[in-house]
Amino acid sequence: MTFTITPLTPARRHGLAPLLEAYAAEMRETLAGSRPARGEDGAALLAADPRTEVLVALEGEQPVAFAIFFDLPEVVFARRCGALDDLFVHPDHRGRGVARALVDALCALGRKRHWSHLRWIVPEGDRGAIALYERIATRADWRSYVIRLDPEASL
Repeated sequence: MTFTITPLTPARRHGLAPLLEAYAAEMRETLAGSRPARGEDGAALLAADPRTEVLVALEGEQPVAFAIFFDLPEVVFARRCGALDDLFVHPDHRGRGVARALVDALCALGRKRHWSHLRWIVPEGDRGAIALYERIATRADWRSYVIRLDPEASL
């Protein structure tokens, strides 16, 4: 079956709860925190935050993947850029080009918005994602740091 990619309005983000639950379950081994949220809570947070943007991959009417991103100022060049915060494809739908299609859709959106670049971070242990990203992007010469303000709920 084929899939379509579309923006997900805040009013429709509650429908991501099952995917967010699957994402949290998969990330539990990668995260430092011990209290990942329930899918419903994550969906409510996305629905309530107007700064957050979401692209969703649908198979029919069923969400099978999402990309959560932000449109940010990039002050060095007085431009804007995209920051991909989360990308998840349900395991049953992997290997079909869905993640690549979501990144391609973000790049197309970024070109329309005149972004200077699209950036993201990925856990070192996420070998599947890294394999894709090594093929489609250039590894940045940046380090990522975190201060865990709530150690039970942190990356």
